[in-house]
Amino acid sequence: MDRKKITIVGAGHVGAHAALWAATKELGDIVLVDIVDGVPQGKALDLMEASPIEDFDARITGTTDYKDTEGSHLVIVTAGLPRKPGMSRSDLLAANTPIVRSIVEQAIKYSPEAIFIIVTNPLDAMAYVAKEVSGLPRERVIGMAGALDSARLRAFVAMELNCSVEDVHALVMGSHGDEMVPLADYTTVAGIPVTQLLPKERIDAIVERTRKAGGEIVSLLKTGSAYYAPSASVMEMAEAIIKDKKRIIPCSVYLQGEYGIEGIFLGVPVKLGKNGVEGIIEVRLTEEERKALNRSAESVRSLIEEVRLGEG
Repeated sequence: MDRKKITIVGAGHVGAHAALWAATKELGDIVLVDIVDGVPQGKALDLMEASPIEDFDARITGTTDYKDTEGSHLVIVTAGLPRKPGMSRSDLLAANTPIVRSIVEQAIKYSPEAIFIIVTNPLDAMAYVAKEVSGLPRERVIGMAGALDSARLRAFVAMELNCSVEDVHALVMGSHGDEMVPLADYTTVAGIPVTQLLPKERIDAIVERTRKAGGEIVSLLKTGSAYYAPSASVMEMAEAIIKDKKRIIPCSVYLQGEYGIEGIFLGVPVKLGKNGVEGIIEVRLTEEERKALNRSAESVRSLIEEVRLGEG
């Protein structure tokens, strides 16, 4: 069977670590793209030299030329300015919109059949830009947000209960930002609702920490933002697509009436398989959760309006 070709745009911390996860999982051959000549080539070579030690067969190449990405099955966009202390994800809108637009224009030219996964912040707005620029159906433009936010919630629950992360499942919906909607009712430990294992005030504290988790890391690092968990999250999605696993993972997708919302990207549970988004799952929400999801949607909508105003 031919190995799939995965293009990762942006050879910074997130992109380089995504390449590492993809290589160790042997998901396919990897092309690392960056505008700074030498950086993608150097990191690709370094990864290739690790392959005999970690026993992975994947050809990893670095380039500044999109022609080398031709025929990619997946294009993962991580390039853009990272958050710095005091910055919100929306502060990045003006800087990262033209970057994402340019990347998608060039990548789609060489890989018209590709599925695009967007990681660049502000995530939901950048996924919208990618869809508009590419003209692709919504099944093939997906934002990486819920996978990361849910992983953070799972980690915090496991830390609180001192139990294995393998037994913790969680669902975070909404925008990738402070307006995200972590759902306690859909957070379980070995099938047991977390509401039976922790008091409400501890759950509320964990939910709040999840909302602020990205900012917590930014304030600790001081010179950048998270990259281990974001890169692992995007590869969880990539693996589900490449191996046609039909996994249910919360992702940012373009809604067309689901949850009573349309015309924007928002995080909801989706089924990921070889065609990209193969189904959008609508779960029952409490009145409070639905209101929170609508607030989340409005925050994304205002960002998208800014993108549109910028185009004018």
